[in-house]
This record gives sequence, structure tokens and C-alpha cells, in this order.
Amino acid sequence: MATTVHVDIVSAEKDIFSGLAEMVTAPAELGGLGIAPRHAPLISKLVAGEVCVKLSDTETQAFFVSGGILEVQPNLVTILADTAMRAKDIDEAAALEAKAKAEELLKDKSNTLDYTAAQAQLSEAMLQLSTLSKFRKRGGLK
Repeated sequence: MATTVHVDIVSAEKDIFSGLAEMVTAPAELGGLGIAPRHAPLISKLVAGEVCVKLSDTETQAFFVSGGILEVQPNLVTILADTAMRAKDIDEAAALEAKAKAEELLKDKSNTLDYTAAQAQLSEAMLQLSTLSKFRKRGGLK
């Protein structure tokens, strides 16, 4: 049996995942991180993107996080996400709608627009769609 690390993924709303994993990848502020059992301790900010939890050679679970904090201890990985959801639970229609709305807002040249908020909304919607697409390519929902 492969060596494992305990992983907890928690959002402000609820616990998303808790279990043992052989490997975790996460979108850290300074680039992607791969975390194996007995990894050196660290704390990092997370950016929006996909977190993959490799449970075994044949099973991987994917999650979308909108940002947060990652804490790594030799036998524990904790992800405290602003928002998080399983890739299979991403609402594609809602993400496409949010993307279209953000693109429309960015086209608006009036002075009342908050470009930073619109760009963040567009980025998050596109990352959700990317996470869902990767999940499907790995054999998830069709």
C-alpha cells in the first residue's frame, strides 16, 4: 500500500473533503504545488483553480477553489478555501452565464464599472469551466 497523507478541504460554508491521499496538487500563489506524504511544512496562499486529490493509482478527485490558504504538515494537508466545490458539482450553465455577464461588463466603457470586480468574476468563471473540462477529460461526467 502506498504512503498517504490526510487531506481536509474546507470552505466557509461546509467541509468538502476529508480523507487519505497519495498526492495533492494545488494552485498556490507562486505556482502549482505538488504535495506528497511527509512533505516539508509550509503555509501558502491559494489562487483560484483546480485542486486534485489522488486517492490511488486509479482514482483522483478534483475540486475548484476560489482562493484561500494551504497548510501542509508531514501527515496533514489542510485547504481553507474561500469557496470550494467538487468538480462534478460545478454548474456549467451558471459558470457560462457568469462568464458572459463579466465579458459584457468589461465591454461597458462607462465610468461606473468596477473593472477589477468584473475581471475577477470572469477569471473565476473561466477557471470553473477549465476545472470541469479537465474533470470530464479524465473520465468524469460526460
